[in-house]
Amino acid sequence: MQQQISVITIGVLDLDRPKRFYMEGFGWAPVFENEEIVFYQMNGFVLGTFKLPSLEQDMGRSGLKSPGAFSLAHNVATREDVDILMDQLVLAGGSMLREADAPPHGGFRGYVADPDDHAWEIAWNPFWPIDENGLVTFGI
Repeated sequence: MQQQISVITIGVLDLDRPKRFYMEGFGWAPVFENEEIVFYQMNGFVLGTFKLPSLEQDMGRSGLKSPGAFSLAHNVATREDVDILMDQLVLAGGSMLREADAPPHGGFRGYVADPDDHAWEIAWNPFWPIDENGLVTFGI
């Protein structure tokens, strides 16, 4: 079976606050939106922000909590880009979780939460090159 992720959908309380975060912070434009969901085309997959009650109904589950125990990551091309992007995300409605620093394994990273408290790691890793299409390759 092919290793891929097609869509990552995260539950949100409303669509406007996360839309501002993703558009103004990351600079991503929605490719589709209605009153329940907004989709962003990523490199090889789609990110969706789905109103939490609608996501519960779609999944056939109730009592979902946002956020879950996970983080999403966005790698950047240079060490300097980490602080620049983190500042943009905070100005767009995010909150600083952890100031950027150099972890023991190398690189440079920090964490910002989106308006619904989903954690985003913003990272530069010299061992994970980003190609001309913006795709990251795992390397050590």
